[in-house]
Amino acid sequence: MNSTMVRALICFGALLVLGSVNYSIFGKEQIRQHGDVIYLALAPIDPRSLMQGDYMALRFQLADAIEAAQGKGKVHRGTAGVRLDDRHIATLNQDSSAALQLRYRIRGGKVWLGTNAYFFEERTASRYANARYGEFRLDRDSGEAVLVGLRDENLKAL
Repeated sequence: MNSTMVRALICFGALLVLGSVNYSIFGKEQIRQHGDVIYLALAPIDPRSLMQGDYMALRFQLADAIEAAQGKGKVHRGTAGVRLDDRHIATLNQDSSAALQLRYRIRGGKVWLGTNAYFFEERTASRYANARYGEFRLDRDSGEAVLVGLRDENLKAL
């Protein structure tokens, strides 16, 4: 191959990668803007790892419930039926025909619901100490959920 062909292939590959990344970002932004609001209760985690630098480690009660219901299978991803209460707090719905489906992945042997960390500005950690819920936007079609913020016990934005 001559150097012109190699350069063309490199440019094509770079454009393909950048196009894929931008398409993914566009999809997440659409979910953030148009998705249904749901709240996932935070599960207790090791307080020493709760706030590390400029982020908060997160664990969700729904993830624990999915793990308990799923068992130790070899599933790497799937969907879980959820139901919402009158405050839009999601809980596991064992009925496989549930109207709302939430996509999850298995990472490190644990159920992962989109994220396991919330990043914030330096010196603002105390603002998030009372976090009790993660606020997500859910795309009903794909089941993809995007974390958009943290809420206190009264669902007030932090």
